[in-house]
Amino acid sequence: QVQLVESGGGFVQAGGSLRLSCAASGRTLSIYDMAWFRQAPGKERQFVARITKYSGITDYADSVKGRFTISRDAAKITMYLQMNSLNVEDTAVYYCAARISSFGDYNYWGQGTQVTVSS
Repeated sequence: QVQLVESGGGFVQAGGSLRLSCAASGRTLSIYDMAWFRQAPGKERQFVARITKYSGITDYADSVKGRFTISRDAAKITMYLQMNSLNVEDTAVYYCAARISSFGDYNYWGQGTQVTVSS
C-alpha cells in the first residue's frame, strides 16, 4: 500500500502563486508515476500534471502549461506542484495520485487540498 498526504492549499488572489506538496509513504518503491488532479464544484475530476518517479518525465494539461510546474524531491517520495498566475478557474480540490504501472488507472489517492482563487 501507498499512502499520500497533500498539503499547501489555501486562499489566494488571482495572479498569485501557491505550492502544493504530496508526501508518499509505504511501498513507495512500487510507484511508477505520481500526478495531480483537481475537481471543481459540480465538475468532473480532471488531470493537471504527472511526473514519472525515476526518470522525472513530466506531462501537463493544456490549461496549466506554462503556469504550473510539477517536480519531485531527490528522494523521489515527495511531489510538488508550483502554481503561478492563478486564476479563478483554478479553484478546486487538488488531489495527489500514484500508480504502480504506466497503464491503467491511478491506484492510490490522497485526501485532497482546497485551492481557492479570488478575483
